[in-house]
Amino acid sequence: MTKILVVDDEANVQRLLQYTLKQAGYTVSVAGDGQEALKLWSSESPGLILLDVSLPKLDGYAVAERIRADEGGKNHVPIIMLTSEKEVEQKVRGLRAGADDYLVKPFHQAELLARMRGLLSRFGPQEGGATRARPPLGKMIAFYGAKGGVGATTIAINTAIALHTELDRKVALVDAVLQFGDHRVFLDLGNDRKSVTDLMNAPQVDAELLKSVLVKHDSGVDLLLAPTSPEEADLITPENLASVLLMLRSMYDYVIVDTDKRLGDLVLSILDHADEVHIVMTADLSCLKNVRLVLEALRKTGFDPKRLKLALNRSNAFTGISVGAAESALKREFETKITNEYRVAISAQNTGSPFSYSKPDAPLSREIVELAHAIDASFAPQVAAVAGVPAPRIGAGRGR
Repeated sequence: MTKILVVDDEANVQRLLQYTLKQAGYTVSVAGDGQEALKLWSSESPGLILLDVSLPKLDGYAVAERIRADEGGKNHVPIIMLTSEKEVEQKVRGLRAGADDYLVKPFHQAELLARMRGLLSRFGPQEGGATRARPPLGKMIAFYGAKGGVGATTIAINTAIALHTELDRKVALVDAVLQFGDHRVFLDLGNDRKSVTDLMNAPQVDAELLKSVLVKHDSGVDLLLAPTSPEEADLITPENLASVLLMLRSMYDYVIVDTDKRLGDLVLSILDHADEVHIVMTADLSCLKNVRLVLEALRKTGFDPKRLKLALNRSNAFTGISVGAAESALKREFETKITNEYRVAISAQNTGSPFSYSKPDAPLSREIVELAHAIDASFAPQVAAVAGVPAPRIGAGRGR
């Protein structure tokens, strides 16, 4: 019988969760603060933890981080974070701390049990004593082009494919250039394929609905496509897209987002929630000017500069500005340099067959593989070391 550890300081929530879980056939332990939660996790080895965010002594984020650090990548215990906060920022913080899922109070007991069963089936002990499945890394990487035509879309698409084919990561690729997205062209897909707008009219977006909208590419990467017409872009709000991206993070190792050039609310929301942002540029005055403006704009918003990476595309092309001069102008070095192979890149674009998939041994493809390895090296070690009568609605008492 699976043991569930309930961590919540509200007596009413404790009693209601105990009743619900015992009726469903689980055994239950209860902790009222973060320190007690860590002791019970260590001594009782629960199969799943329901973890409130706001706790005495040690909050839920700190508890999740401690558990993931002490696990050391072994025997992953699923954690569902319970919170009264609806803001996406709080949910992202929970996932970064190590939660596998989250529920906003008040929630229905049927939804709680369904999410618990899903996590237990993924991470519970397997027959024959096999180890539990590795949780998704849940990292989001954004690619932002300093101006049109610098190759940001090409790099985003091929990096996503390389992460999957070369590193065996589960990858979702999102075309967030909502008005004029090019992924359908670059990947030879017709307008009959579903897009992000198919999610906007649903009363609630869940994993099953999201899976039904994603398009599987021949490379093995799952795609969330942009709308087929510019006016449909107005249906997508920053809040809605952020919620979709958050759900994708809980399902995939990497969510690669190809962003628009305009620094509006939607793009800023994507960049703010991304674990890493790659600014793609070429060595010309227009790009240098734009990158300096972008860096300054992000600095003013309090953006963490450690999450920013500069990618110089067509680094060997003659533009009159050397790599060293460009770095000097920006007062920082390029983390990525990709050489100019125009024929390979334009052929892949015009045939709808990305070079990382159709020509994996081409020099340009190998450079993209190096970028994929650099991204994975930043995050994989971190994750390994640190995933009739109406039924009652749980957590409907006092707010947080």
